[in-house]
Amino acid sequence: MSTLAPAARPPVDPALRAALAERHEPGRAGFVTQTLAFAWRALLKVKHTPEQLFDVVVTPIMFTVLFTYMFGGAIAGSTEAYLQFLLPGILVQTVTFTTIYTGFTLNTDLSKGVFDRFRSMPLWPPAPLVGAMVGDTIRYTVSSLIVFVIGLVLGYRPETGLAGAALSILVLNAFAFGIGWIFTTVALVVRTPSTVMTLSWLVLMPLTFASNIYVDPATMPTWLQAFVGVNPVTLVVTAVRGLLDGTATAGAIGLGLLAPAVVTVVCAPLAMALYRRER
Repeated sequence: MSTLAPAARPPVDPALRAALAERHEPGRAGFVTQTLAFAWRALLKVKHTPEQLFDVVVTPIMFTVLFTYMFGGAIAGSTEAYLQFLLPGILVQTVTFTTIYTGFTLNTDLSKGVFDRFRSMPLWPPAPLVGAMVGDTIRYTVSSLIVFVIGLVLGYRPETGLAGAALSILVLNAFAFGIGWIFTTVALVVRTPSTVMTLSWLVLMPLTFASNIYVDPATMPTWLQAFVGVNPVTLVVTAVRGLLDGTATAGAIGLGLLAPAVVTVVCAPLAMALYRRER
C-alpha cells in the first residue's frame, strides 16, 4: 500500500519569519496618563448623573442671594457693602461643601465593587483615588465661577479684577483638594454613601458656620473667637478676601494652605493603606 508524500511547503520569507518571532507587548501607560484617565471618568459620571450638579449650581446661588438680601442691611448697613464682605466667604463655603461628593461618589463605587476591579489591574495604585480627586477640581472651579457670576450680577466687584479672581480659584482648588482627602478616607472606612454624607456634614457645618464667612469674628464671644481664629476655613477665607481686595500677603496665603497640606500628608497615605486592604 503506497503512501502519498507530504506536499512541499513554500519557503517562508526571512523578513516575515523575523517579524513573527518578535514579541510586541503594549507599553504600560504612565502614572500621569492613568491619573488623567480616572479624572476623565469622574467627569463622565457627572454627565450620566447630572443631579450631582445640583449642589454645584443651586447652592451657591441660594446662599449668595439669600444671605445678601436677608442679612446685608442688618450686618453691614447695605446689601452692597455686605456683598463685598460675603462673596469671598461664600466662595470658600461652596467649594468646601462640594468636597463632600469626593467621598460620596467614591463610596458609591466601592459599594458596587468597581474599585475591586481596579485593584486587580496593573495600575499605579493611587491613580483611581488621585484621578477622581483631580476630576473633582473641575467641579470646584465650576462652583467658584458660578459664585463669581451671581456676585457680579448682584453688584460685587473684586478690587484686583480678573487676576485676583483667577488666583483665588487656584487657592480654593488647592484647599479643596487637600480637604477632600478627609472624605476620601471616611469613604474607605464606612459602608454606605449616606453615612459618608452624614459624617461629612458633622465635620463641615461647625467649620463653615463658626468662621469669618458671614460676620467679623470681632463681634463674637471671646471663647468663640479663639476657635474661629485657628479654624482652617477662616484662614482660607482671609486669604481669598485678600486676593480679591488687594490686601493679601504671602503669610496669609500660606496659612490658608497649611491645613490642606497637613491633611494631605496625614490622610493620603492612610487612604492608600485603606484602599489596598480587603473590604
